[in-house]
Amino acid sequence: MIKKLLLPLLFLNSLISFSQEIVSATLVDLKKNRDVFQTINNDKNEVTLFISDKEKVKAIRLNEKMQIADSISTERPNTRTYSNMIGYNSSNDNTRLFWSSNDYEDVFSQLYDFTSRKVVTQQYSLIFKNEKVLQKFSGNENFYILSVIKKSNNFKLHIFDKDGAHKEQIINLDGFRFFRYGYTKTDLYGVFEENLLPFEVPFTLQNINVKNPTSLTDAAKKRKCYFDNNQIIITLDANIDYTQVITLDLINFVATEKMIKKRSIATSERHFLNSNSFFFDNKLYQVKTSSELFYFTIKDLNDNLIKEYQANAINPIDFKNSEFYQEGGAFGGKRTLDNSSQFIRKINNLNTAISCYHIGQSTLVTFGGVSASQQSGGQAAMSQFGLIGALAGVAFFSPTMESFNSYSNKKVVKIESLFDSQENHIKGDLQPLAFDKIRTFFDDNNNVSSQTLFKTDYYYLGYYDNKTKEYIIRKFVD
Repeated sequence: MIKKLLLPLLFLNSLISFSQEIVSATLVDLKKNRDVFQTINNDKNEVTLFISDKEKVKAIRLNEKMQIADSISTERPNTRTYSNMIGYNSSNDNTRLFWSSNDYEDVFSQLYDFTSRKVVTQQYSLIFKNEKVLQKFSGNENFYILSVIKKSNNFKLHIFDKDGAHKEQIINLDGFRFFRYGYTKTDLYGVFEENLLPFEVPFTLQNINVKNPTSLTDAAKKRKCYFDNNQIIITLDANIDYTQVITLDLINFVATEKMIKKRSIATSERHFLNSNSFFFDNKLYQVKTSSELFYFTIKDLNDNLIKEYQANAINPIDFKNSEFYQEGGAFGGKRTLDNSSQFIRKINNLNTAISCYHIGQSTLVTFGGVSASQQSGGQAAMSQFGLIGALAGVAFFSPTMESFNSYSNKKVVKIESLFDSQENHIKGDLQPLAFDKIRTFFDDNNNVSSQTLFKTDYYYLGYYDNKTKEYIIRKFVD
């Protein structure tokens, strides 16, 4: 009997160990103001980690097994001027790292050349007098800063190419239809100027990476974007009746527009309706709710319906693979909700969200709602006047890491559902994802800092062990 129990326990222990094994560790004595992020060479399956403190930056090149292959160290740029690490691009398998001032007008680059063992620097002076920076992207051997020009229908791209040259490119959206909430006509600038507080600050555009699970906090934003090297997809969901999809072509620098209708709900109290969307696999996954109704629709970008699911008190949500789950709120802690009606009512009173993630050939869809942060009056005032923008660069280092803190000080209600390639619901229990295992790791290990998370063939978590003064990389498997 003991043998029968012991073998499964040993097998389970081996699975747990494999799911979070240490693949690399290096001694690094870091000072204060530590930052870290990584670049990935998908062709060679190599990763370069950049670990910086207030004095130096260390670039550590990892091979396909995540073992240290090489490293270069250099001085950190002047912290008084260059406060944020904002992006990177690639040049002949080497990486150029970009730093900037809070207003982005002073930019400094460092090209880490592992062949010559040199770090080549360059300075840029940009002018953003009539622009508002929205987002930053790295890919296609370029680094992009996307901004919107004041009182216009124009985006502007600041492009830094693989040789370090900088150019500006206007993308004109004249002729597109733009409305604020409630169908007040405006221009492109007005769409981003719109105040969606307390949940969404003006002139913000949430960047979504669909290769990783997306938190409901990020998915609940009404202004989102998706980058895939040759184009930027922007979705606007402030209006309850449609999703506006804008595609920016990064080859020809032209824009196209699609208006994808949301499910109609007949009511005399439209201000009590809620909706949102998620762009995934070149399709638009939309959710729309009232206090009693729940609609989940999947459409192509020509507004053709692919699949629709609906629920109410009489027809409960039967396309789910998890319990109705609530975390935080007035009572704190975690609990399970009783039924579909309770779930629908709660998410309709929050910021409704939907997110998608691939598990093999299947799609994991998370439905739910999330509240705004419970913050002090001083913090709320800072958000309203854009002062938190000074911290925006922090999210660049590892936007995936934001998912692990995104539910703190918030009320979250959610369920998870699994669908096949034809968008049919798959019944059964869900297995823990790498993200679940990483959350468990953080629950048990709180004396770590400078975390970063990236994915090649598996998920890799990098962190600084404050006790051993090592930078450690662990592998996690879905």
